[in-house]
Amino acid sequence: MRIGVFCSGGDAPGMNACVRSVVQTAVSAGHEVVGIRRGYQGLLDENFFVDATGNPRLTLRSVAGWSRFGGTFLHSSRSEQFRAVEGQRKAAEILCRHEIDALIPIGGDGTFTGAVELAKCWDGQVVGAPGTIDNDLMGTDFTIGFSTAVQTAVEAVDKIRDTAESHERMFLIEVMGRHSGFIAVHTAIASGAEAVCVPETPTDIPQILRDLCRLKESKSSIMMVVAEGDELGGAEILNRQLQEHGCPFATRVVILGHLQRGGNPTPEDRLLASQIGKAAVDGILAGRTCVMAGVLGGRDAYTPLQETFATHKPLPVELLELVERLAN
Repeated sequence: MRIGVFCSGGDAPGMNACVRSVVQTAVSAGHEVVGIRRGYQGLLDENFFVDATGNPRLTLRSVAGWSRFGGTFLHSSRSEQFRAVEGQRKAAEILCRHEIDALIPIGGDGTFTGAVELAKCWDGQVVGAPGTIDNDLMGTDFTIGFSTAVQTAVEAVDKIRDTAESHERMFLIEVMGRHSGFIAVHTAIASGAEAVCVPETPTDIPQILRDLCRLKESKSSIMMVVAEGDELGGAEILNRQLQEHGCPFATRVVILGHLQRGGNPTPEDRLLASQIGKAAVDGILAGRTCVMAGVLGGRDAYTPLQETFATHKPLPVELLELVERLAN
């Protein structure tokens, strides 16, 4: 069997470890892996990874040592061409011409949306691997890259806290999460932040101000973690509203942005990526298709691709309550 693998959408630490696991699992079982560079666009361009001998394949030697590196050696992109039905049909024709029997796309909801559409015009198997720092996909406890993104954000907040205490200020730190507050909540708890704003809950300016006035009595500095997808529009807009309504602290805004996508993956992400890569290949060899390989409760799990992004992955209420309890 010939299995294709690629990364698509936003890069996430651990993608390389996942590709390595796919290759090692498939090759050890006697199968061949084709690396597709630059996601769906690379597939349309027939841009394949070429080994040292000039063959378009990934070997055990090709992926040796990949696990410890962030980013993706296969590169990633977003493809407007693939969004059209004509692009999807062209991709299916290319897969057939290169005799690729199965495909493992590593990415998030956009990647899986494309995989669902591709499956409508291609008879091969598709098993996705959840690679996104947002942790917003159903069917897996955590997604590849989430742990590293949280570690990066926590380290940044810890450093900013030193400046906040020195100057007796309040800092609003914006983290990634257009539709999900997982990074924000985990970062807030781990860094000891006093407040967090996420897309899943309404941001109540009057209540925040009451809390800040109360905290002002015992604290000289405050850390507030804001998800970029907060319904008010992010940290800059939230800061302006707080100042306009009498915030008791002098404030500064820090936007971490793409910093959260980089860096060597944490051990947790390397382990998760390796487990998911193996599960994706096992799923293909078992005849599964149009599913995502994930990990639920420490065990391999397979969820129909459409179900992974059809509903919003809820934030545990217990975590939101924990933020409030620890802040008080």
